[in-house]
Amino acid sequence: FRRVLFRSSMENNTRNNPSVAVIGAGMTGILMAIKLREAGITDITILEKADRVGGTWRENTYPGVACDVPAHMYTYSFMGNPEWEHRFAHGSEIQQYMERVSAEYGVTDMVRFNESLDDCHYREGKWHLTTSKGNQMVVDFVVAATGILHHPAYPDIQGLDSFKGDMFHTARWDHDVSLEGKRVGIIGTGSTATQIISELSKTAGKLTVFQRTPQWIFSVPDKEYTEADKAPLRGNQSLMTKLSKRYAFIMRHTFTAAVTGSKTAHALISWLTKRNLRKSVRDPELRAKLTPDYKVGCKRLVISSKFYEAIQRKNVHLETTAIERISERGVVTADGNEHELDVLILATGFHPFNFMRPMNLTGRDELSIDTAWAKKVQAYRSLCIPGFPNFFLMLGPNTPIGNYSVIAMSEVQTKYVLKLIDHWRRGNLQTVEATEEAKVRYNDYLKAGMGKTVWVGGCQSWYLDPDGDPAMWPYSWDQWVKELEEPDLDDFCRGTPAEIVPIQPAEKAA
Repeated sequence: FRRVLFRSSMENNTRNNPSVAVIGAGMTGILMAIKLREAGITDITILEKADRVGGTWRENTYPGVACDVPAHMYTYSFMGNPEWEHRFAHGSEIQQYMERVSAEYGVTDMVRFNESLDDCHYREGKWHLTTSKGNQMVVDFVVAATGILHHPAYPDIQGLDSFKGDMFHTARWDHDVSLEGKRVGIIGTGSTATQIISELSKTAGKLTVFQRTPQWIFSVPDKEYTEADKAPLRGNQSLMTKLSKRYAFIMRHTFTAAVTGSKTAHALISWLTKRNLRKSVRDPELRAKLTPDYKVGCKRLVISSKFYEAIQRKNVHLETTAIERISERGVVTADGNEHELDVLILATGFHPFNFMRPMNLTGRDELSIDTAWAKKVQAYRSLCIPGFPNFFLMLGPNTPIGNYSVIAMSEVQTKYVLKLIDHWRRGNLQTVEATEEAKVRYNDYLKAGMGKTVWVGGCQSWYLDPDGDPAMWPYSWDQWVKELEEPDLDDFCRGTPAEIVPIQPAEKAA
């Protein structure tokens, strides 16, 4: 009897303070660690493949890198930043902010740097982890805060490896290569390329932009904040919160509404975007090359007040003829012209459906993630994958990315995850695992809403999965927040072992 009582007591203590492994020390990983500890969970380990926190803002250091969401909206709700230098914060500013938050909240001390997760297997009710250093861990929960755009995609172009000059992907920028006065080519015209072109056009001897598909460009002035702008915000979190909410309100009722079915919002954004092109580019031939043939918002809308000026500089050439191959000396287009280059930059994006992979992830009954996702990359509420108990994929498929703050998305998801963990701690759920039926029903609901969105407008973008279905949230931001307010336990595998003693409310904070 004493052995049974002791076992029940030990399991109750484990339930009260479960062990959690967080994969990644980027924006979401930092947030998750802070909120787990606030919930009374102290057994937290963060595995980070690099030597410091920061995620995408540590990885991307190309010239002109910046966030296309207003800076005062791109902060944690509990810690604003009065020191932003620009309305659209530069990458180095955001990296500094992430490092400061991590240090002030003690997150840095939880991180095991230069150590990635190689193997993650669920057996006997626990996750068994093996890291890149050969270290092993056994934990109750795994949170994959691995981000979305972190595996660079390289173009499938004949002869890519034959180029004799310097060549690199934008996410692997080589700062040892000087571009001043050089003949530089850049493949791609998305958000990243737009930022780079705006900067390199000032220093490159000749910049050739190889465009496959033009982008819609929306112009918002990148205001530089003065001391007078910053002073009232210092020490005033309430004021910074109001400023963040003001930007969020504008974004929800313009950009978000425009892509999710509001005809009025879409008409306004479309008119402003097309007007920007018409007034900014006077040359009708160049304007025609820069005019997309798809709806505004079908691809991610590019925010830039500098691109059209940059693309019209005398040292910049926009090449719209298809690329045939890469030669030793440069890029050969389909018309037979060889564009000789000193440096070739690949602004060709990322693999958006890798998520936590290439981690070897195996769930219940030896189910691998590659098998689970063999036909379709899907999850329940973007977070839970049937067959993978006590595993959460942050910012998973159908998270409402769009032109909105990813920090806001992570905060909503984190609250939801913590409520699920709390149900587990109280014994309401034996494991946190969405049912297959719930996942199917949820994804049918998503598909039913896609018809009114702009993402089904016929363009190709990283928003679309291999089947051509948008991996986005098709409804309003407010509806998404409302639906993640409280977990529906009927959507999860139920069952509470008799020996688990439910945690009482008074015990939770113990």
